[in-house]
Amino acid sequence: MFRVPDPSAPAWAILRGAVQLAAISFVLSGIISNPFWIAAALAVMFVVASTVAAHRVGWSWTVLAQTGLAILAGAATTMLVVFGTGALELTARFALAIGAIIIGNAMSVATLTGRNFTTAVVDHWDEVEGWLAVGATPRQSTVHLARRAIRDALVPSIDQTKTTGLVVLPGAFVGAIFGGLSPLEAGRFQIVVLAGILATGTSPHR
Repeated sequence: MFRVPDPSAPAWAILRGAVQLAAISFVLSGIISNPFWIAAALAVMFVVASTVAAHRVGWSWTVLAQTGLAILAGAATTMLVVFGTGALELTARFALAIGAIIIGNAMSVATLTGRNFTTAVVDHWDEVEGWLAVGATPRQSTVHLARRAIRDALVPSIDQTKTTGLVVLPGAFVGAIFGGLSPLEAGRFQIVVLAGILATGTSPHR
């Protein structure tokens, strides 16, 4: 009714996701306990996430480098804290599970931040141009727009964390229970995941 652009995108995304999940399920069944192949799988996820985010923001090799660095910095810092503090045991299964979740959410935050920032600069170009005219650097003239873009990009993750257990049961929690963990252990795993997602989204921008 509203003539939304590209109405087939959701159906195509579901089909593509189903095929990719089937393929990755087959692959992971043979590597789930091998640390080397788990590291390789996470590296592939990182490359794909960086590429997807760069295309969404506006493809160029510079944008790819920037989004890749942001995703890597956030994901690596978070995983070091999670496993370094003993919040989760460093095993291949946990590394794959939390690594995939964190990289995926870092991709989303990087994409939303980049798109929000680009839109904000275009919408407030007169203001940015005014700052530049009085001698401000490009960074100084856009830093307030960048901060707003980061804040807006984190809203979905913040709302998910605030409403966990009230609005939805997160996938990691449900999956951990189905995997044999007690509700208490599953809850601990989920809160580590949620904290990791927020930390990943904020750490590259500090």
